[in-house]
Amino acid sequence: MAQSHGDLDTREQDRFLPVANISRIMKKALPANAKVAKDSKETVQECVSEFISFVTSEASDKCQREKRKTINGDDLLWAMSTLGFEDYIQPLKLYLHGYRRVMNEDAK
Repeated sequence: MAQSHGDLDTREQDRFLPVANISRIMKKALPANAKVAKDSKETVQECVSEFISFVTSEASDKCQREKRKTINGDDLLWAMSTLGFEDYIQPLKLYLHGYRRVMNEDAK
């Protein structure tokens, strides 16, 4: 059965982060009176989604080699380091540590 162009667009959009979330983050980084064009939001949406897929794929490969089924935060940090994103590792480690601390406190 042939796919219509609309079906392909829907499937493509399913792998992207919601544009509303992307837009909200972009607007936080800009002056209050700034406007962001629709094509800019969509371009950033595509790039961010591709980046996440790229890093996650590397982490997934590591987990498969180690015969594990679950990707964790440390796997993502390892993948980012392996892929050349070392500058982001330290701030993300601090965030992950804080996140885990809060989650452990909430579990008590």
